[in-house]
Amino acid sequence: MPSSPIYKRVLLKLSGEALSGSAGFGYDAKVIDDMALQVKNAQELGVEIAIVIGGGNLWRGDSGSKKLGLERANADHMGMLATIMNGLAFQGALERHGVPCRVQSAIEMRPVCETYIRQRAHKHLQQGIVVIFVGGTGSPFFSTDTTAALRAAEINADVIIKGTQVDGVYNADPRQDPEATRFSTISHQEYLERGLQVLDLTAISLCRENNIPVIVLNIADEQSLRHALLGENVGTVIGGS
Repeated sequence: MPSSPIYKRVLLKLSGEALSGSAGFGYDAKVIDDMALQVKNAQELGVEIAIVIGGGNLWRGDSGSKKLGLERANADHMGMLATIMNGLAFQGALERHGVPCRVQSAIEMRPVCETYIRQRAHKHLQQGIVVIFVGGTGSPFFSTDTTAALRAAEINADVIIKGTQVDGVYNADPRQDPEATRFSTISHQEYLERGLQVLDLTAISLCRENNIPVIVLNIADEQSLRHALLGENVGTVIGGS
């Protein structure tokens, strides 16, 4: 068994729903605390960690625009604000465990958090500070998956790890199809050709163009992140060599 991580710098993508646990909305304090401990343990391995968190536990732009009759751009901006709230919540959990952390927003909000500056993010990571990227890309019509792919490319991350509520990428939804089978590995190109939906296709295209592998795993398994960082067989690897 390897005892040291195979990645130096990681972009961890968490869905907003992951913060809400089984409730599916809002926050579950224990779930957030458990995930913060996973990040702390990963950092203690010597890994530099950046995080992108979605906002789906508070707001979803596509469905929200339909419910309220909003233009999609306005609804997406509301979603960006939700990611800022989630980033601040997760920052608090990390700091309670003694993990230094900075929140950087694509939307300028200086009294609340830092504005995203790539060089500053690099410096924080080199100093052992966890950086949480919020506010999406700063533009509507882009998902937080795409934000994760973009930020991973900008900070030269070795890998994106997407924490989900399932243990990898399947050829069908395992919650609806009991015969769905999980991929242990799949290329970026095959993922795109199959039109799989665990990460959106724009994000996977960015990862393919920048040669960034993606590991999809069940973040509820308290050891899955550690196993992935140590190069053990966990979840699904998209685009691995």
